[in-house]
Amino acid sequence: MAEETYTEEQSTKKSKINDSKAEMSFLDHLETLRWHIIKSAIAICVFATLAYIFSDFIWNSIILAPKNHDFWTSRMLIRLGEIFGYKSVGLMTKDLNLINFDLSGQFMVDVWTAIIGGFILAFPYVMYQFWSFIKPALYENERKHATGAVAIMSGLFFIGVLFGYYLIVPFSLDWLASYSISSQVVNQINILSYISSVTSIVIAGGVAFELPVLVYFLSKIGVLTPKFLRKYRRHSYVILLIVAAIITPPDVLSQMIVSIPLIVLFEVSIFISSSVEKARKKRIDEI
Repeated sequence: MAEETYTEEQSTKKSKINDSKAEMSFLDHLETLRWHIIKSAIAICVFATLAYIFSDFIWNSIILAPKNHDFWTSRMLIRLGEIFGYKSVGLMTKDLNLINFDLSGQFMVDVWTAIIGGFILAFPYVMYQFWSFIKPALYENERKHATGAVAIMSGLFFIGVLFGYYLIVPFSLDWLASYSISSQVVNQINILSYISSVTSIVIAGGVAFELPVLVYFLSKIGVLTPKFLRKYRRHSYVILLIVAAIITPPDVLSQMIVSIPLIVLFEVSIFISSSVEKARKKRIDEI
């Protein structure tokens, strides 16, 4: 009886210890997540500081460049027009002048732009921290299939940023700056409005190019299928062409330059979803 009592007490103690470990495990996860967030925030602050230090180069050579008539996209558009025998005057026939209304406006814009620049530059490290947090929860085969996830997500993000900067931004600026409801109304563009438009388009481009990654995970859990994507392919094409028509000048060449990469991105997403579904069916057949 004494031995049985001892055994019961011992198992009770073990049970309490296991419960305590489980609770600590959950708290440890929260602590780990907190440190990943802190490390990401520090990296963003470091790159934001560098961006603020080199703000002259960033502003004059990068941010303000798309508003000028001799921007790279405008020059390439003129050359493409000459190659295909299509008359084109390019974008931004005259430089866009910006104004500032608030006393602290330029300083606040400079700081905000540095923070956004810091996030863009630190994106690979932020993705690495995010991946380091979720990686232990994956099975071994899932880790193998997700090899290079950080590099792929970072690459797609930077491609999307460049796509937004070199294509969406100049076309949008050209159309919006030249739009007029009456000759009696003169456009005076505030620097806050300009930087808000540029940064939102650039970040949106980077996020949009993460579509293949999103499709991969949604297909992995069975929420999205290639059949669904193929079924609404034509509808998606129409939407993409409408978006391209809205943000580009009223000519076919400009619309095609913007719409083709978006269509290719959609087709890549269908291919990824199809590959995930084939792999799932193969595993089911093996079982």
